[in-house]
Amino acid sequence: MSFLPVVDDQVHPQLRAALGRIGPVLVRAEDAVAHTRSLPSYFLSADAAAQPDTVIDWLDQGAEKVVVSPTFANALVTSGIAKHRLIVSLDWAAALTADELPSGSDILLQCGERLDTDAVAKLAKELSGTTLYLSYSGPFDLLTVQRLQQCSVVPLIPTSALTLEPTSEAQLNVADIFLLPITSDRRDGLFATVVSSFLQGGKSLGLVYSSRESVAEAIATGRGVYQSRKHGLWRKGETSGDVQDVISVRLDCDADALEFSVVQHGAGFCHLGTPSCFGDLRGLAALEKTLQSRLRSAPEGSYTRRLFNDNALLQAKIMEEASELCAAESKDDVAFEAADLLYFALTRCVAKGVSLSDIEHSLDGKAKRVTRRPGHAKPQFLPPVPGPESDVPPPLPPKDTVQPPAATTTVDDKIRMRTAVLAQVSPEERLALLRRPVLRSDEMIAKVRPIVDDVRKRGDAALLELTAKFDKATLASPVLLPPFTDAEALLDPAVKAAIDAAYANIRTFHAAQVDGKTLVVETMPGVVCSRFARPVARVGLYVPGGTAVLPSTALMLGIPAQVAGCKEIVLATPPRADGSVVPEVLYVAHLVGASAVLRAGGAQAVAAMAYGTQTVPKVDKIFGPGNQWVTAAKMLVQNDTDALVSIDMPAGPSEVLVIADHTADARFVAADLLSQAEHGVDSQVVLVAVSLSDEQVAAIEEQVDIQAHALSRVDIMRESVSKSLIVRVTSVSEALEFSNDYAPEHLIMHLENAQEAVTLVQNAGSVFVGPYTPESCGDYASGTNHTLPTNGYARQFSGVNTLSFQKHITSQEISRDGLQGLGPIVVTLADCEGLDAHANAVRIRLKAMAESS
Repeated sequence: MSFLPVVDDQVHPQLRAALGRIGPVLVRAEDAVAHTRSLPSYFLSADAAAQPDTVIDWLDQGAEKVVVSPTFANALVTSGIAKHRLIVSLDWAAALTADELPSGSDILLQCGERLDTDAVAKLAKELSGTTLYLSYSGPFDLLTVQRLQQCSVVPLIPTSALTLEPTSEAQLNVADIFLLPITSDRRDGLFATVVSSFLQGGKSLGLVYSSRESVAEAIATGRGVYQSRKHGLWRKGETSGDVQDVISVRLDCDADALEFSVVQHGAGFCHLGTPSCFGDLRGLAALEKTLQSRLRSAPEGSYTRRLFNDNALLQAKIMEEASELCAAESKDDVAFEAADLLYFALTRCVAKGVSLSDIEHSLDGKAKRVTRRPGHAKPQFLPPVPGPESDVPPPLPPKDTVQPPAATTTVDDKIRMRTAVLAQVSPEERLALLRRPVLRSDEMIAKVRPIVDDVRKRGDAALLELTAKFDKATLASPVLLPPFTDAEALLDPAVKAAIDAAYANIRTFHAAQVDGKTLVVETMPGVVCSRFARPVARVGLYVPGGTAVLPSTALMLGIPAQVAGCKEIVLATPPRADGSVVPEVLYVAHLVGASAVLRAGGAQAVAAMAYGTQTVPKVDKIFGPGNQWVTAAKMLVQNDTDALVSIDMPAGPSEVLVIADHTADARFVAADLLSQAEHGVDSQVVLVAVSLSDEQVAAIEEQVDIQAHALSRVDIMRESVSKSLIVRVTSVSEALEFSNDYAPEHLIMHLENAQEAVTLVQNAGSVFVGPYTPESCGDYASGTNHTLPTNGYARQFSGVNTLSFQKHITSQEISRDGLQGLGPIVVTLADCEGLDAHANAVRIRLKAMAESS
């Protein structure tokens, strides 16, 4: 941005239109109605009486940024507005004396009547990465403006000081300021200029040249004016009639070329009569042109004319093609059906006078909005609840296992669980109720071993090849290094606020677990034993990803590592197809102080962290959930003495056990069951019903079916719930006895006296007490950790916690008198075991003490 014009008076419409062609214009909020409708891009300056809701409305209605005071900026960020949408206005003196300037927002310096360009340049250098605007009440000249631009400072210039006439002492020509940064390496001083189509998604129409004179006229008139290398000033369409309307003029990133975005009229841009000097249009732009032509001249009876004339037919085709796109699975089929849908949708748009640029303008406007829609589907588009006449049988139970007694099956499409009465099952059937799916770890380890060995031997080369193969991402380097501060600007403000709140809660709980005190015990006179904690120096955190967004896992692993004091935190997560990491996870990496982000997933990521590569640091312990490939790779490397790496715990499918008595709300119970059932078809879901009547159990089952059909992952839940259990018991103690045998990852207690029942819990990853404690809160933000033992390992393992990232070292110090008392005991035991050297280490000291006394 060369400069920021400020509307300070009644600006002439021609000047206002010219300013709109070269960038945003700053308008006072009270003048917004009079000016902003004719400006494609504008900033607003908030008054002192503005409220957060008002600012949100301004941004939703199209304002790019809003200028506010520092105090108001804090309130707006709390309201969910991203910092990059704000410009914080500071008095020059306050900015110089401030210990810390606002971060994440642009800054506007109010300099009054005195301008010290050297001091401004120094401050701009200190604020590298922040856009610095400058307001100055004195007169500007081109040399001062250029000096500020060279320091990457954007001067604010009132419209009363701007003109479309030649620059004078009183006013500066708009084009003169705009072109101050531009340079040319041509002898004739002309600037290469790319002409692109505003109506066709920025498609290049041709390459021309511009001069300062041609740019000035184009900005002032809004017509395509260029500089011919042979014939001088070239006003496009002056003789042919193929004129252009200039929508915007921009400098490129190096300020040595221009882009004119235009609406081309007539036959086209090229002298050959084609729309572009690079040939005819393709894709959506070509389709739009064809449909516009058909709207004017399609013969009666043709299919396209029928679509334009028969609105009901066109609507039906749009819905038909949308349905077929939803049903398509393969890449080719999805592309084929999407093309059909786009054809009919664009026909509808052309019929209503809507262009591709109108659609893009709407998309851009939605991207700028602060207020977001909840994203729910309308009821008429949700899958209907199946009726009782469906002939789909329930899924068959897994083979080769002892099956518990199941409820009588009915032939319908209801999503239901199997039921067993605990008092009526045999010991063998009870064991079957406790059994999870068989995990054939030996088979998976055999599959991942070649991947692990490849990364171990070839390092980064193998890692990059495997990432391209499995994650479809081509990378120059597998590792991103801090700082990761750019991620914050990409976040939805509401998501960032939620991450910040979750971070605070999780850190508070995990900080309280820090084992910072040294345990000192004198076991007998003169024998002092102690134990102290030290962090695991280098840890690797695996965060599943790719198309998923899992900042919660990054928080759950990164915070205890940070609190424990781990010196090196390597966070591994699969990249997206473009090689980037989702900003939510990258922002958490910034919060927890990650030393590196490894853009890789699966077994190859585990291997890279276990052995290290040319760019990936080797770690001492690997944490985190993952699919069966990740789990198998973790098990493989922890048993390799060359890797010298440990892991957090074995992992299996997600699971929940819910205990409910007569006080339970059927809606809450069903929601808790489904919150785990949606993880995958192998998720384990168990309801232990304490003295519930048939009607109460049926009410829960009915809610499971209703809620599941209203959720997006219904197909997954249909399968996982069909394998799940309702176990009917007669008392809370019987329920907890079964739960302790099952050892669930998540235990939820909907009980009349839930807190008292916690004393009966012996085996569980995490316990959720009472009707208003959904498991989801523990998964995201209550403070406890969601990386928990599954598959019955809650009998032996704790969930991840701060102590998981520490090891405990013992020490002992024995005095002369202490050894005299302890030594004979040690000698006797060493002699008993036949370890003479052990005994000798004590005897030689006892003998020396005896000789010296």
